[in-house]
This record gives sequence, C-alpha cells and structure tokens, in this order.
Amino acid sequence: MSHLAAVVILAAPRGIGQYIRQHFFDRTFQGLYHANAFDLALLIPYFVVLVLLASYGVHRYTLVYLYYKNKKNRITDPPAYFPDLPRVTVQLPIFNEQYVVDRLLDAVCRLNYPPEKMDIQVLDDSTDETMGVARTLVERYAALGNPISYHHRINREGFKAGALAEGLKTAKGEFIAIFDADFVPPEDFLLRTIHHFVDPKVGMVQTRWTHINRHYSFLTEVEAILLDGHFVLEHSGRARSGLYFNFNGTAGVWRRRAINEAGGWQHDTL
Repeated sequence: MSHLAAVVILAAPRGIGQYIRQHFFDRTFQGLYHANAFDLALLIPYFVVLVLLASYGVHRYTLVYLYYKNKKNRITDPPAYFPDLPRVTVQLPIFNEQYVVDRLLDAVCRLNYPPEKMDIQVLDDSTDETMGVARTLVERYAALGNPISYHHRINREGFKAGALAEGLKTAKGEFIAIFDADFVPPEDFLLRTIHHFVDPKVGMVQTRWTHINRHYSFLTEVEAILLDGHFVLEHSGRARSGLYFNFNGTAGVWRRRAINEAGGWQHDTL
C-alpha cells in the first residue's frame, strides 16, 4: 500500500456519526457561494425539464410493465360471430388529397362485405382540384355498383370532426368505420373487426397501422419505429390491462351508439 493511500485511510472519519457530521453539517465553506438571478434562470428550467423527463420516463416504463405483465391476455379472435352481419357505414374524410384519393376509394370498394349491408361516404372538404377528382371517382365507382356517395361542405366548421358529424346525419350503419385518405385497408378489414362488437360492452375497435413506405428513407424508418412502439406497447399494454386507450382518428370501427352517447364528434379532440 502506498503512503498516499495509507494517509487517506488514516484521515477518513471513524464511525457513521462522524461521517454524517463532516459531510452534511460541516460549515467550513458556508457563504462562499451566493445564488444570483442568472444562476436561478438556468437552474430552475433545468430542474423543471428533469422532472418532466423523469415523469415521462416513469409513464413509459409503466406501459412497458403493463405490456409484459398482461402479455398472455392477447385478444386475437372475437368471442362470437354475428349470425347476420350488421350494417356498416364507411366514412372517408378527405381534404386536398387528390393524389391518394383514387387509391383509397379503390381499396374501400374492394372490402369484402355485402354491398347491401354497407354504405360508403366520401366526406370532401377540399378547396382545390380534389373536388373534381373525387366527385368523378365516386361517380365511376358508383356506376360499378358500389354503395358510395359524395358529400362536399362549403364551410369547414369543425374540420375533420365536423365532416364526420355531418356525414353521420345521413349514415345508415349501426357501426362506423373511418379511414383517412392515406390509408389502404385490406379486403378483410371489416370481417376481421366487426365481430368483436358481438360483445355489447365494446364501443370501438382500433387497429394497428402498417406502413407502405417504411423503407423509403431513414426518416420513414424512424417514424415507423415510433408508431410501432405506440401501438405495440401503449395500445396493447392499456387494452390488455382493461384500461382506456385512445382512438387514433383512422383505421378503426365505432359503435354508432357509443359516439352518440359521448356527445358526438368534438371539434377540439379529433
């Protein structure tokens, strides 16, 4: 052992009481530092940010815990099946999205569901060439026998929520499926989701999003990872724990009665 180490050991305080007095009650350097306005302007925001980040971290770790704790509660198949399929209204709110509306309508008109049990509403609030494009497409698909109709509002009160509420006035379905313009639902979407509503306590079914252009760039890869984390951890963790989880605004099916009992679509939350 070196002489320096020996000196340090010999100089160390003996006993826990002496250690506490020396490190917590020693006033040798008291008064050497005085906080000023500049220091406080740095320290206060710093600690506020730390507290917020710590709180967010606790929240995320809680979701991870719930996910793994209830991993066995995964729901894949509905508890039963409707003997007679219910009527469904498919609402498609769009706004100035002429380059993707054709792809959307093509996918929705391919849904594997009895046409007499489905009506499709194109809710167009567009102010550009999308109006003409969407109207022409709706007329073309309607001529092919698809139960599709075009709705255009002059005022955009409530934006997306307002368009959905307006469409709900003439909707014929007991259940409401919603897709944004950039979504491409698979053909079996309704058949895979609608039977979960056999349980009268189910008010909404939210499906997980997948990504058409996941590998397009580094940015799309990052966005896909973040969205996957949201759906896999947050939605799954909450749902399997019997907790509330949010509707993501698209790619979901609602029981119409649940919308009405909640007061309808609120303009500030959708």
